[in-house]
Amino acid sequence: MGLMGSVQGLLATLLGLARTRLELLSVEMQELLARLVLVMVGAVAAILLAALALGFGAVALVIWVAPEHRVAVSAGLAVAFLAAAALIAWRVRREARARPFAASLGELERDEEALAPREAER
Repeated sequence: MGLMGSVQGLLATLLGLARTRLELLSVEMQELLARLVLVMVGAVAAILLAALALGFGAVALVIWVAPEHRVAVSAGLAVAFLAAAALIAWRVRREARARPFAASLGELERDEEALAPREAER
């Protein structure tokens, strides 16, 4: 078999390994895109419906209270909506920090550890 055969075998193994990792990355990318589309459609629908509900509810509440308290109720509702918006923005930002391609990166790290020379072999 010789040296050339060993080198060819090693290259074939490395190419197979790279192909497997790229296939995993491709599958993760497809899953990520599908999940992103679902999340975006759901988020837009939820935002629109929640905005309508909150708007109609706030108007009904302001109309329901006595005229001399309407300004205070309107200000209270504005503060409550602002606090809710800040909380939602904080949670969305926290979720956006999730690490994409975690499985692919983990496999590459394991490959690197497996291929790295060991101290005992030196």
